[in-house]
Amino acid sequence: MSVTIDIAGLPVERITFAPSPLAELCMALHALSQPAHHPGLASWTTATAAALDRSLAERLLEAEFMWRSSFSDIFMAFAGVPGGTGRPAATLAEELDVLDRMDDERFVMAALEHCWLALYNEGGGPSPLRDPAARAKALEVAAARGPRQLEFSVRLLDDTAAMRVWLRRLLEDCDEAFFAETWQRIEAQQGADARHKTQVLRRKGLAAVLQEVSPALSVDEHHTVITADKMVNGSATATDPAAGRGLVFVPTHFGWPHLLVLHAPGWMPVVHYPLGSPGLPAPGSVELLQRRMEALAHPMRMQLCRSLARAPYTTSELATVYGITAPEVSRHLSALKKAGLLHTRRQGRYAQHQLDLAAVARIGSDFIEGILR
Repeated sequence: MSVTIDIAGLPVERITFAPSPLAELCMALHALSQPAHHPGLASWTTATAAALDRSLAERLLEAEFMWRSSFSDIFMAFAGVPGGTGRPAATLAEELDVLDRMDDERFVMAALEHCWLALYNEGGGPSPLRDPAARAKALEVAAARGPRQLEFSVRLLDDTAAMRVWLRRLLEDCDEAFFAETWQRIEAQQGADARHKTQVLRRKGLAAVLQEVSPALSVDEHHTVITADKMVNGSATATDPAAGRGLVFVPTHFGWPHLLVLHAPGWMPVVHYPLGSPGLPAPGSVELLQRRMEALAHPMRMQLCRSLARAPYTTSELATVYGITAPEVSRHLSALKKAGLLHTRRQGRYAQHQLDLAAVARIGSDFIEGILR
């Protein structure tokens, strides 16, 4: 699975690196709503949540679905307003002004993105502002998500102008309550990262800068398609004259481990990438994760892992312990090794195998605790 971005014929000058205060506010709100996703931000999320005014906290809950489990495209408004610069603005107020220039239909479709995921890669669908069936479907999906989502969706569809004012005021109040101070601390580093990656792009080329952005990004040998290794399928083009020719990379302090790719029809594509976290290993590919999950799903391999987590064993030793043939053990060990979960070293005539606990730990502590219990 992957998201692809068509860049055939795109001049390198149209590939931009720039911070976005509005996009970063979205990630900060996500971290506040999902602190378990971001243990490295625990001190910030705890202190910020504790200091929030009760009224502001309650208002945030009303629109939480736009940043809790998915990330609404309205937070990258610069990519969705035809005729604009196609770049993030320097300040949150300027980016909110760009959002104000977005037409109502596009604003509503982006705000209700959670209702339209099935249509995300199919050119969108009819507007719920004009089409009764689309409105009914949007409200049906919103109701299934919860009463807050339904109430917000009804208000948005019934009085779009008032809800746009409400949302802008909410984001401005977040800026006053906590984000302005936070952005002041991190803006310089994000700007420096954007300038550095721009220089890498110019001096070493696209492939080199993509590897610096994330190991999950790659470009084909002809430099026509960028691929993002993600557990979702999608496609976008950076050369659509209607949306605007260009590709924007936006750094984030609050986003790790999320790598977001805006690939909505009619929008300029955007890659929202986390700044590197020292000491944290690079994320494995989706294909590698799938191989590891499949390797560990077999009950016999689970049992073998129990022994291999404690000490090195030879193939014949494992065959004796578990009452199966040596060729069967070899097949199971081969699957674990292909998944990168096994160390093998030779001791004279014998090969000893042991589980790579560091690799397994990245899958989850419950598995390790289970096999070591």
